[in-house]
Order: sequence, then structure tokens, then C-alpha cells
Amino acid sequence: MENVIKNPLEMLSHWVDTQGDKVYLRQPINGQYVEFTWKQVKQQVELIAGALHHLGLKRGDKVAILSKNCAEWFITDLALMHGGFISVPIYPTANADTIRYVLEHSGSKAIFSGKLDYWAEQETGVGGDILRLSMPYDTMPCQYSWQQLLDFNDPLLDAPNPEPEQTMTLIYTSGSTGKPKGAIQTFASYAWTCNAVVRDLKTTVDDRLLSYLPLAHITERVAMEGSSYYSGSSVAFVESLDSFVEDVQRCRPTVFFSVPRLWTLFHLNIVNKVGESKLNFLLKIPIISSLVKRKIHKGLGLEHCRLLGSGSAPVPASLLQWYSDIGLNICEAWGMTENCAYSIINHPFNANKIGSVGRPIEGCQVRRTDEGELMVKSPGLMQGYYLQEEATAAAFDEDGFFYTGDICEIDDDGYISITGRVKDNFKTSKGKYVAPVPIERKLAQDSHLELICVIGSGLPHPVALVQLSEGAAKQPREEVRASLKATLDSVNPNLESHEHVDAMIVTTDTWTVENDILTPTLKIKRHVLEKQFNAKAEGIRGAKVMWEDEI
Repeated sequence: MENVIKNPLEMLSHWVDTQGDKVYLRQPINGQYVEFTWKQVKQQVELIAGALHHLGLKRGDKVAILSKNCAEWFITDLALMHGGFISVPIYPTANADTIRYVLEHSGSKAIFSGKLDYWAEQETGVGGDILRLSMPYDTMPCQYSWQQLLDFNDPLLDAPNPEPEQTMTLIYTSGSTGKPKGAIQTFASYAWTCNAVVRDLKTTVDDRLLSYLPLAHITERVAMEGSSYYSGSSVAFVESLDSFVEDVQRCRPTVFFSVPRLWTLFHLNIVNKVGESKLNFLLKIPIISSLVKRKIHKGLGLEHCRLLGSGSAPVPASLLQWYSDIGLNICEAWGMTENCAYSIINHPFNANKIGSVGRPIEGCQVRRTDEGELMVKSPGLMQGYYLQEEATAAAFDEDGFFYTGDICEIDDDGYISITGRVKDNFKTSKGKYVAPVPIERKLAQDSHLELICVIGSGLPHPVALVQLSEGAAKQPREEVRASLKATLDSVNPNLESHEHVDAMIVTTDTWTVENDILTPTLKIKRHVLEKQFNAKAEGIRGAKVMWEDEI
């Protein structure tokens, strides 16, 4: 008999029955936790779902969520499941055009607006006839506030249990190229993946999770929100960017996931505070070394962590090795919106396989095409792209394997290394193909660098565009130039001749989500930088290191 995994609503009822008065969600407000027990969460879920039906929304209607992470995000998501609605999360940093596109493409009938930093600029993306509902934070004007929805006092108590193949959510990709596509995830695909996370990572009711990466992104939706449903873990949130460190320290997480950009920033902050040579020296002295490591763990708020993870973008092996050397083993994982974000992981952590994303999890099959593209198949795969039949058909082979767009290598032990993206590879003016990601990883050994993007489509040779770390930006230019030049000169001899980096250009403007160079998940939009810099880089030769204002 097939073992059907319970859906999140059934799990919510289970935890209400077994630990209903235990605190589930902790929302910091003005530096103090506002706490929600499992029982209180269920009560609010039933009230919000009832209010939506009271306002005329029907089962199957799409409802968008535009907010930074907060307790009400979880409650809204569960309320939409309970009411039979389909959730459409939108990144809280999305601009008005993206918001408008997602709302129109999905056909959303209502939108929950919550914690937002730029709601005044985003509001024009919310159409006039869509029902606006607000979470209890400073946000755009709405027709009904959170408190009003709770005060309808018409809870939805007897709702039909969602069918496994019922659409639970449309998750729009972060759109590093072109318009975002809406991946259709069902209750079955979501439940299977969340259950697999808890099975593999052995998360329990005693674990403390911290939710701060965007919940509109599938990784956070599965690894934090989803795993809490299936493990009974408690979840705390971050109040703001300014309070991030204090929020981590207050939560004392036992499981902590981050993205490469933040792991890089943590590392640079530590190095800038102590000094690289001094830190390396202290770490070599046995007794002092353990004290220094403990102090670093505590300073990051990670001294209670039993599990650390990184995903969503490539991370330099040298960075993971640095963390491992100070006693923080970061398990790299791989997944996509289309497969519910969890398919491959280096867990249990294997130090000998740093640089790989690990092995396929139980229930996930992988293939490698003749061209080297990674293909995956698991019960966590999407049904397809919403209203995009051609894109859906092109995404799968005849056996139901999904074309990931990632180029990979698989070693004899089954560990997988991602070596680039099919769409990232470019052809130089000499007709030679270059894979930029492996080059970027080699250059990343220089601690002066925070972000790197290798471009070169139509140029004689590749060129590296770089963003300096905060500390490096304050150092004398010639000092930094000497270090970058030494890095470049050490990397080029280990590359094929057509891959040699002709120049390293230090860019002036900070790469951000707001200026459209980074996606909401902090991936670099290579095509945007190519458009800005291809012409400028045309005539630079001789492995030079230059600042943008020197070109």
C-alpha cells in the first residue's frame, strides 16, 4: 500500500494535538519577541481562511503574498492552503513591473501586503481592482487590515482536505534571464520534498530555525517553513537588516542555511576585523585556536548550530574550506524552483568533497546528457510552467527527467559538481566557447573580492568584472591592484589559452537587486553586466587590473 505523506494542514493539526501550547513562531517587534503557539497559529489560519471566503474569494482562486518574512507569512500561507486557494508569492524586493507581471500572469484575485522596505514605489504594480489585504506592519494602503480579517470571526472549520495532486502554489522563478516563469507545485510535490528534508537532516521538535531568506524563494519555503511543519521545530524571524546579528544571536539557531553572498560577507567581516595574517597566525596556535574559533562561532550567533547549509548559487570551495578549518562545516546543496529546491546535498558533510554539491537524495534520480547537462527526476518536480505549454514541454525529456540548465561532472563516488550554466557559456570573437563559472571560482580565492562576473561574448578573451569587499574598498588602490594582479597571474596559467582573462575591471557601482544586477536571491544577472561593459572592455589587453574610472 502506497505511503501517502500528510499535507501541511494535517501536520499543523498533529502539532496542535501533541504540543499545542508550545511556542511555534517568534516574531521580533521592537527587539522583543511576539510569540505564537501552535494552537494560536491554527486559530488564526482558520479565521483568515474564513474571512477570505466571507469576502467572496472562491476555492482555486490565486492569492499573492508580497512581504518580507514574518510570522504572518506562514499563517497566510497555511490559511490559503486551508481555504483551497493557490498562493502566489512575490519577492519583497520586486519592482512595480515585476509585481504587475506576476499578478496579471497568475490572474491573482487578491494580494496580502506585509513588511516592505519600498512599498510606495511598488504600489503602482498592484492593479486597482485586485483585493488588497494587509499584514500588521507599515505597508501599502489596503482594503482590509489583518485585525479586520481576524475580527470577521467567521472561522473556516470544516474544510475539505486538499488532494495530493491539487495545485498548492505557483512559484515564479527569480528571472535571471527573461520574464519569470510560474512553476506549478502541488501538495504532493511540496509535502514529499519537505518530508525528505526532515528525514535527511533529522530535524526535530527541539530544533530552532531562523527564517530570513526570502520566503518567495522555494529554498526557504521548503527548508525553513516546510521543514517546521514536518518536524515540529520552532521558527524565529529577523526584524530588519540592521538587527540581523542580534536576531541570530537571540534565536540561537540549531540549523542555519544561507546563500554564498552572505557566507562571503561573514568571512570578509571576520577577516577585516582581525586581519588575515593575524587570524591565520592565531589559528595555528593550538590552545588559542580553539578560543578564537569559539569566539567566531559566538560572534556569528552560530555556536549552537548542528547543521549549516549553503545553496542557490555557486560558492567557492576555498570559502567552504576556510569555514571548515574554523570548525563550521557548511553542507552545500543543489536544487531549483522546478524541483522544490532539494535534490542533491553534501550531507553528511564530507570534507573530501568540498567543491561538489553532494550526492542525490533518496528518491531523486540524476542523468548527465552527452553535452554535460544535469537532468533530475523526483516526486518533488513541478507539474509544469503555468500557462506556458511550450516551455513545459521543452523542460522534460520523454522519461520525465527535467533539464536543469546546469552543466555538471559526476565523480566515481556519485558526487556532483556544477561547472556552469548552459546559458552562461559564451563564445569569444575567436569562436571558442568559455565556461565562466569555473574561472570565477578560481578568482574568488582573493579575499579582496566580494562578487565576480566573467563576461566575454564577442570579445577576443574573457574579462572579469569584480566588486571589492567593503574592507578592500577602503585600502590604497595600488595595494589592492597588486593583490588582484597576483591572483590573475596565478589563475591564467591554469586555464586553456582561449580562457585567459584579459583584464580585471573593478566596477564603481554596487551590484544590487534595486539596480537590476542581482536577482532577489542574489544571483548575478550576467546579461545585464555584459550589456553595460562589453563595449568598455573591448580594447583592454595584457591581464591588466583596472578600475572602471581608469578605462
